[in-house]
Amino acid sequence: MALEEHCSAPPRWRSVSLTHVEFPEDDLTGQLLAYISLLPIIILVGFVTLIVFKRELHTISFFGGHALNEVLNWLLKNILREPRPCAGTHATLHNEYGMPSSHSQHIWFFVVYFFLFLYLRMHQTNNARCVDLLWRHILSIVLLGTALSVSYSRVYLLYHTWSQVFYGGVAGSTFGIIWFLFTQEVLTPLFPKIAAWPISEYFLVRDTSLIPNILWFEYTVTRSEARNRQRKLGTKLQ
Repeated sequence: MALEEHCSAPPRWRSVSLTHVEFPEDDLTGQLLAYISLLPIIILVGFVTLIVFKRELHTISFFGGHALNEVLNWLLKNILREPRPCAGTHATLHNEYGMPSSHSQHIWFFVVYFFLFLYLRMHQTNNARCVDLLWRHILSIVLLGTALSVSYSRVYLLYHTWSQVFYGGVAGSTFGIIWFLFTQEVLTPLFPKIAAWPISEYFLVRDTSLIPNILWFEYTVTRSEARNRQRKLGTKLQ
């Protein structure tokens, strides 16, 4: 009975606007672009997953740069106060201002930082130089296409104008370069000390900044350890 009374006078409902993306009905392109525009949210979820399972200081720093980038976007929007296009088109918006686009700023920060990390920080350690460069170039093209797709989706879905998306990309790219240089020149020399803190050791936070290619390192170490354990297991069974 109490439940029926509660349902008879429902409160005013609101959606989670951070993930609420609208697209024109029966528009397959708009629907695809709506899903593409959610990629920044997926990237944030990926960051949290990496931090929980890897606990690596550079990843934590990268995520911290994303957080500061969002703060910068909020400040710019509330300083410039430029409205979004086609007022009233979308019922649910996280912020009424559109300059610069937060999606564009977010994705271009991620892509530019990743470019710099891929070509300047992550060095190749084996002899497969051509293969190493090939997969880097392929990944770079995929990332560039992703950033362009997310940016275009915000214009197509009438959440932003071209100028709002463009300046969002400029702001994100610029801050990505600044944060990469700050991480490399200021934070990276401090990582060994931070990793040695008791609280870091307790939470298994680690520093891999001196390892040029962490993917290759983890692969070779894991393979070597697996072979050693298999060898010991085979010896015990004999």
